[in-house]
Amino acid sequence: MPSPEEAGFRTDPPFVAQEREMLEAWLDYHRGTLLWKCDGLSDDQLTRRSVEPSSLSLIGLVRHMAEVERWWFRIRAAQLELDNLYCNDEWPDGDFDLVDAGTVQADIAIFRAEVDAARAAVADLSLDATFSHPRREVDMSVRWVFLHMIEEYARHNGHADLIRERIDGRTGD
Repeated sequence: MPSPEEAGFRTDPPFVAQEREMLEAWLDYHRGTLLWKCDGLSDDQLTRRSVEPSSLSLIGLVRHMAEVERWWFRIRAAQLELDNLYCNDEWPDGDFDLVDAGTVQADIAIFRAEVDAARAAVADLSLDATFSHPRREVDMSVRWVFLHMIEEYARHNGHADLIRERIDGRTGD
């Protein structure tokens, strides 16, 4: 099995770089890691729940991260008026609860599109640019969003590693 770098899923972040380049590189590294964890599995395997009663699955993680990319970069930081992708009042965890093997390829395409849209939404925003978070009633910076997203991916990539190991025994960084 090729490494994630050999397979083209990710590139190691630089050891020395400007702050923006470093944050973007680490975020892309984690985005690639999630896709690598899903690579080579069938649609049924990608929708397989990790452990009852949890609704956690690999494709659920992909859907969740597409939702989170949209929420933090496009809706919050860039202040675009967009609907959620999978979650709503009836299904607040629709990203995890409503997975279907028949939509796996579409879900992965949506994830890729959301990543591209997130990049574009904040490309011209300074890391110091701020926005108001209505529920938390605080101002947040684009820098905070990058750091939060790296943390969010790192945590969920740990989940993905465990789910993947349970499916076929494959582990890795």
